[in-house]
Amino acid sequence: MAEINRAALFFEPGKPFRIAEFPIPEPAPGGLTLRITRSNICGSELHQWRGDGRLAQAITPNGRILGHEATGRVHALGEGVTTDWNGAPLQIGDRIAYQYFQPCGRCRNCTRGMSEACMESFKIRSGELDVWPYTRGSFADYLYLHRGQAIFKVPENVTDTMVVGANCALAQVIMGLERVNVEMGDRVVIQGCGGLGVYACAIAKERGAETVIAIDGIDDRLALAAQMGADHVIDFRDVTDSKQRVQAVKDLTGGLGADVVVELVGSVAVINEGLRMLAWGGRYLEIGVFFTGTSFDCDPGRLVSLNQRIEAVGSYDAASLQRAIEFLGRNADRLPLDDVVVDYPLEAIDQAFADQNSGLVKRASLVMT
Repeated sequence: MAEINRAALFFEPGKPFRIAEFPIPEPAPGGLTLRITRSNICGSELHQWRGDGRLAQAITPNGRILGHEATGRVHALGEGVTTDWNGAPLQIGDRIAYQYFQPCGRCRNCTRGMSEACMESFKIRSGELDVWPYTRGSFADYLYLHRGQAIFKVPENVTDTMVVGANCALAQVIMGLERVNVEMGDRVVIQGCGGLGVYACAIAKERGAETVIAIDGIDDRLALAAQMGADHVIDFRDVTDSKQRVQAVKDLTGGLGADVVVELVGSVAVINEGLRMLAWGGRYLEIGVFFTGTSFDCDPGRLVSLNQRIEAVGSYDAASLQRAIEFLGRNADRLPLDDVVVDYPLEAIDQAFADQNSGLVKRASLVMT
């Protein structure tokens, strides 16, 4: 167990990270200190690293700690913390998955059952590096979890490599597919087969989708999407024209188009194409582009005349994280969940980002020692 708290500091797009040391945060009543075992590079961090959209203006002279899609073991328990959110006894050394933000529970959205839209959720990720709890991102050895962040013990049959994406990619996909009500008999298109995309293939099939079509241009991602539940894959290296890809979806859905299309590329360039893949009454789910400063072409008349709708989902509720853990427990021996991530030590974070950006890996995962 590390006796120091290393963390990777990010300063601005195009600049290398720097490893620094911080105190290990002591837990306050109702909270706990987590020892991170692994932390993925999520698409959101990749957008920050590249400086996409208005993120190019995000410069932090003193550095900040990125990272949120992670898992670890309980290092210290604050006063009053004896169980996880399922009521299971919690003790030092237990493996947990956690909600990386903190809904307030009191605002208008929280009290209306939409904690995923709480405006206060991400305040815990802001603060000076020399002020407790110091490390507010998971690209570090230790992370403090506040009262109100959902925590769940990890089943014994679920490995760290399986559960590391549960608190972002998997939980958010579960929340999103529930929002657009993917159900038995639906035809679903997944645009992009990174970490979120391959999970979306699996969750769509679990919800009863008749046909799942995955679109990407990397062999390993397409192969994993098929293993995770995609019935058909479209390789955009082979089907290079947008109109041809739309027609391919129509051909695979009996000429009707998709009931649901999910954007998980993280690029506005694919949205109009995805909208044209929808059937009458179809639903378009936007998750990938979380940053502002972009736009896309849209024909609102087509949406109205075909009774289509666009939904967008950021974050998730505690129930979605709980369902993510349960999904992993049910499917640990059936799906290649261990194959989603590729390991890097924290000291190789710059290489991990470069490889993730190039598409060489499905999900780069930083392993803490």
